[in-house]
Amino acid sequence: MKTATLEEITNLCIRRGFFFPSGKIYGGLSGFYDYGPLGVELRNEILNSWWNFFVRNREDIVGIHGSILTHPKTWEASGHTESFIDIIVKCTRCSSEFRADHLLEDKGIKITELTIENLRNLIKKHNIKCPICKGELSDPEPFNLMFQTYVGPKKTKANIAYLRPETAQLIFTNFKNIYISMRLKLPFGVAQIGKAFRNEISPRNFLFRVREFEQMEIEYFVNPHKLNDCPLFNEVKDTKINLLTAKLQENSVEKTIEITIEDAYEKGLITTKWHAYWIGKSIEWMLKIGLDATKIRVREHMKNELAHYAIQTFDIEYYFPDMGWKEIEGISNRGDYDLSRHQKFSGKDLTILDNDKKVIPYVIEPSFGLERIILALLTSSYREIDNRKVLSLKPFIAPIKAGVYPLIKKPEFIEKAREVYYLLREKINVFYDESGSIGKRYARADEIGVPLGITIDGETLENNTVTVRFRDTKQQIRIKLDNLWEDIKKILEE
Repeated sequence: MKTATLEEITNLCIRRGFFFPSGKIYGGLSGFYDYGPLGVELRNEILNSWWNFFVRNREDIVGIHGSILTHPKTWEASGHTESFIDIIVKCTRCSSEFRADHLLEDKGIKITELTIENLRNLIKKHNIKCPICKGELSDPEPFNLMFQTYVGPKKTKANIAYLRPETAQLIFTNFKNIYISMRLKLPFGVAQIGKAFRNEISPRNFLFRVREFEQMEIEYFVNPHKLNDCPLFNEVKDTKINLLTAKLQENSVEKTIEITIEDAYEKGLITTKWHAYWIGKSIEWMLKIGLDATKIRVREHMKNELAHYAIQTFDIEYYFPDMGWKEIEGISNRGDYDLSRHQKFSGKDLTILDNDKKVIPYVIEPSFGLERIILALLTSSYREIDNRKVLSLKPFIAPIKAGVYPLIKKPEFIEKAREVYYLLREKINVFYDESGSIGKRYARADEIGVPLGITIDGETLENNTVTVRFRDTKQQIRIKLDNLWEDIKKILEE
């Protein structure tokens, strides 16, 4: 069984209508992609699964949907206007711009300290040139990743606003309103799905590094004195993870250790129970939607890469064939940084009562990147089986659940196939196809992940049964039309 390359995944997505480069008829715009007809269905299935798993099926989490533009002081308080930077170098000959760390990583050079001085020294030591024209590179300099815009007709400093670089801050600025209106008690979480924007210097690797993307985030608020009081811990304590600790990385060891969530906490590798719990729940959902467990690891951030707000951070990484291990979710212990900063900058009291004592809660933040999850899922699912190209998505996550096919183009077959199609489309996303041989129709459906093929043949007209074909195995069974929906429903829920 052959695993797909990033190039094959990209070709599939563009050719079959999952994603399109935005504005392609004008030459495209780097770092921006539009969801096509199949992509938007896949997106909706993943978002629905995430929301149901983390919000609707829990008693301790509520949701919001925040504004993309908000008061600019939000980003001053959060530290983004000061600290949300990448380090950039420019070619002195062709004026191309690059992320300094990417140029070094592309040469296989390990970066132990992400500072301007260290990057400058590494570029000089290894004689790194412009990859386009081989020209000399400028000194590294900071570049803020936020997109700047203006509110109102005047383009003045007073009217500056920013497209949000993350969704989290809208939860923090609404924290007290949510707490009061929903009559919440610690611990509780607030979830949000929405667009974020980052002016990446060098977007690349298809959906992995883009300038407009969607986040699925939870801010989980805990009493700072009860970070290890986690009544839900038993749900995840036996979950095994492949863990790469900061200490291992500092000693240049890349091999992970297999360990349970409970042992990782007991040994102090994950410092709080609530943090450990959210690592376990995140992996549970990823496996539920179909990510390959053998290609998932948990990597702790080293001290020199911790964000300005973080006490401890872990990335859940996925192994991509062409890119290696890459982050698809970050889970941070943000402490009380955000609420304390917003309390200071706004002058508003953001403390709440817990057991009759005022506290500023600590926050554990699981933050998923939707496009990265989709890319990992497509990579997990797209393969060649016996020379067939198959997108082996789980049925409940597949963008189209079934195809309906008349075996031959005769009126009586088409009429019956249409009847079945109209019956099913009220229940699930289903398509009708009568073009080409039945083998070619199956092949087209296999490649876009359709789990079931329903064929109307001569026997259908005789005894009111249809052939149901399974995508991965090509197994075929016959089902009575009277029971079709109930039987298909059971299959799709497996």
